[in-house]
Amino acid sequence: MACARVPLDEQQVTERDAAGRERTLPALHPHRMEGRCFVPYKPPPDDGCSPAEVEEFLELARFITEDLDWLLSLPHDKFWCQVVFDESLQRCLDSYLHQAPRGLDFAALPSSPAVADIQRSLHRTVFLTFLRMATYKESKDNFITPSVFGEIVYENFLFDIPKMMDLCVLFGKGNSQLVHKMIGKPFDNNDLKTCLSVGVFHVLQVFDTILEKCGLQCDGATAMEPLKLNAHQQRTAMTMSLQELVDIILYLCDSTSTIYAFLDIFPAACSTFHSHSFLSRLTSFYETTVPDLEKAVKKRNFDDKRRQEDLWKRLSHSCRKMIETCHLLLHHTCLQPILEGGENTQTFAEELLQHFTSFLPEKRFLSDYDEQFPIADDISLLQQALPLIDETRTSYLLEGVQSAWDSTGRRKQHSHIQPKNTSAFPVAGAAAAISSAGFKPQEDRESGEDGAVGGAEAMLDSLLSCIRDLLPDLGEGFLLACLQEYNYNSELVINNILEDRLSPNLDKLDRAMPRPVKEELPGVLDSRSNVFDDDEFDVFRRDQVDMSRIWKGRRKGESTREMLNDKRHISDQRARYQAYETVVDEVIIEPGENAESYGLDDYDDEYDDTYDMNQVGANDLDGDSLLSRRWRHLFPELDQNLSSFFLVQNNVNRDQFIQDPAVLRERAEARRAAMQQRKGFRPERPSNVVGQPKGQGQSMETFLDRRKKEANKNRVANHNRRTMADRKRNKGMIPS
Repeated sequence: MACARVPLDEQQVTERDAAGRERTLPALHPHRMEGRCFVPYKPPPDDGCSPAEVEEFLELARFITEDLDWLLSLPHDKFWCQVVFDESLQRCLDSYLHQAPRGLDFAALPSSPAVADIQRSLHRTVFLTFLRMATYKESKDNFITPSVFGEIVYENFLFDIPKMMDLCVLFGKGNSQLVHKMIGKPFDNNDLKTCLSVGVFHVLQVFDTILEKCGLQCDGATAMEPLKLNAHQQRTAMTMSLQELVDIILYLCDSTSTIYAFLDIFPAACSTFHSHSFLSRLTSFYETTVPDLEKAVKKRNFDDKRRQEDLWKRLSHSCRKMIETCHLLLHHTCLQPILEGGENTQTFAEELLQHFTSFLPEKRFLSDYDEQFPIADDISLLQQALPLIDETRTSYLLEGVQSAWDSTGRRKQHSHIQPKNTSAFPVAGAAAAISSAGFKPQEDRESGEDGAVGGAEAMLDSLLSCIRDLLPDLGEGFLLACLQEYNYNSELVINNILEDRLSPNLDKLDRAMPRPVKEELPGVLDSRSNVFDDDEFDVFRRDQVDMSRIWKGRRKGESTREMLNDKRHISDQRARYQAYETVVDEVIIEPGENAESYGLDDYDDEYDDTYDMNQVGANDLDGDSLLSRRWRHLFPELDQNLSSFFLVQNNVNRDQFIQDPAVLRERAEARRAAMQQRKGFRPERPSNVVGQPKGQGQSMETFLDRRKKEANKNRVANHNRRTMADRKRNKGMIPS
């Protein structure tokens, strides 16, 4: 068995082989590895996936969690044998680092609680595995020689700069100190600087790859490769396929988030990044790439608007992380030494001013940086720390910042959130946390307040989820009030809550207070007024519409013949006219009934004959008109002829508003014929210049008509211009 207090790399272990013979092996030997296969990780399915896909992910995540729990339960020597010699374990861990969901990816995950629970459990198990892999001394008896531990890590690629960056972005929130120790333990200072230099080179290659894919060239820095001759033929962000644009933005979002998380958790790397001119390359990349990508996302047509909103949110997140990365580099390389008041303060101040001066040509980047971290506050810090600083130079910088705002067509907005904590140098720009307004891209600010909601809401949700991971019993409304009180600094909020040092106004609040619900504005359709409201085709107020009455273009299947053959209107009117078919000559009235019940009138013929010959009203004033009606009764034929005569006379003299055009043409033709007959005019024979077909001969009339046409054709159209010109010249109108 292993001896006590001997490093694992020097221990010897005696075991029996498969044949039962004893053998002595080093404690770290491939034969001591257990035969267990670790399956690679796959990310959770997107929201809206099938239940089978969800079940498949749950089973896979459960397998990986059980295998890693078994690995963590192994003793020190067995654990390291499995880590060093089991390649399937390394593939499993690498797959999780590559494909595990990041901050903005959780919005697309299924809302199933089972998926969230298993993902959280797997996330914790993977973190504990890497944490144990980064620990060379677990106890006094279980440890590895530090130099040998470094060789094991280096030769087996257990940790490298890309893995460290992924560890920071995945496990950095809430575990910054542990992750910081994980990064610093495997390497000594010289090896770490070498690895960081290689990492910076690869990060710069990421920027060059994005520029190349977008058909752009970085003007503010020396490119890693010379410009290719066929660069003008490359596709741009507006001409590339939508899938390529999506891949570029996702790649940019993941890269910028990873770089910022690494520098934020491991500030010692800022000096290495700064020494490789990373700051100037990043600002030039921002100025060149961001406007082009924003234009492509906003102008191009997307079939799925949710995908367009997601890309816009990720691009906004990328812009914010690049701005924060630049500020992080300036803070750790220039501002922090000035605040500490050590030696060479003047040198650091000069370097900070030099960086600000280099920002002046990058108008878009400078305005975005000044919006999130006001440069005027940093200059105020320098003036307080170094009273002898050149005011002319600072004034020039401030004028350049204002010029950048003017060139972008935006108005500088002053932050309404002031930090609650004061320090020796009360400056907001040097130590400002994330504000509620957040970073808004150029197009967001132009489109108004609604465009900034996506980035600000995503950032606020990220802060709340970070705090609730550690303090799940607190309500989001209470945490939101704490964030507003402490300038949206999540670490300060967590620290004050745990140490019970909240301000008095926060102590009075209910700690389970939910997040206030935003009142949605009434929709445009609810307040609209239209003449077609509530009709049968109003789809905004009706759930069902008769689609048989809606068609595009000419209605299919409808023709004139079918319309004329449609006799349905006759059947509709048949019941109406059936009432006139039955004619009754006599109606027998039963005793006790009257004629009115059968619709009959009370006509009395004897009463009518009694008064038929009497001249009723003969002596009245209008008796002449009454007497004149008697002859109409005695002579009905004469009355009909006279009535027709007077009717015709009345129609002739009647002032008709619109007369029949055919009647008017007939009257005009009759008048013309009568006039020609009176004057003895003989109508001209119609001309026939067409004649018979060729080869059949022409008549004399056709020959004469053609000669007459040829002789008189200069009287019409534009054929008589020479004749008219001669006429004008003869009259002296045109000089000869």
